[in-house]
Amino acid sequence: MIRINLLPVREERRKQGARQLALVLVAALVGSVLLAAALHWKVRHDISSTREKMVATQKEIDQFAPQLKQVEEFKKTKAEIEQKLDVIQNLNEARSGPVHMLDELAVHTPDRIWVTKLEVHGGKMGMEGMSLDNELVALFLTSLEESPYFKNVELVETQAKEKDGFRLNAFEISGTLTSPGAEERAAKNPQPEPDAAPAKGGKGGAHRAGKTAQLESGVAGPAR
Repeated sequence: MIRINLLPVREERRKQGARQLALVLVAALVGSVLLAAALHWKVRHDISSTREKMVATQKEIDQFAPQLKQVEEFKKTKAEIEQKLDVIQNLNEARSGPVHMLDELAVHTPDRIWVTKLEVHGGKMGMEGMSLDNELVALFLTSLEESPYFKNVELVETQAKEKDGFRLNAFEISGTLTSPGAEERAAKNPQPEPDAAPAKGGKGGAHRAGKTAQLESGVAGPAR
């Protein structure tokens, strides 16, 4: 019977398997190192590219800085010029305002109405006068409201008086002086407004109709 010793063959196979495993591990290690190196290079490249873009952006900002400064100076100069023009406009209106007011008052005053007193303080107007009847006073109020130089015209009081043997109606009117275009300029340069006082009576046509009816009633006394 022939006997064969298989121990050397098995030992050789075990060594060969160990060598193959070592080669696989070495290959995996080399691959991991190469992959890590590639990722590291990519990250460094992205960082470098981002820094270059930041430097280029900063250069562009620095390049346009003088133009931005000129724009800001232009805006500042424009605001100063507009403010000066507004001051000049207000001075012109203050100088010509009384002339326009008297001219408008003469145009919108009906016959048989006499203005005996006119006061203006801070844009507020107070007026006293005499008329032959209450109808003329109502017509006078409506006519003043149609003028662009008067607004918020209100009848403060009306009384029956005897003068030189004639029965006349004494009246007192309040209102606000304005000028054409004042509202547009105020809209461009808004100013903080004080709290509005409670409104007295109605507004618009109903308010005017109420005052006219009270005048036509012929009862002397305050009309609010």
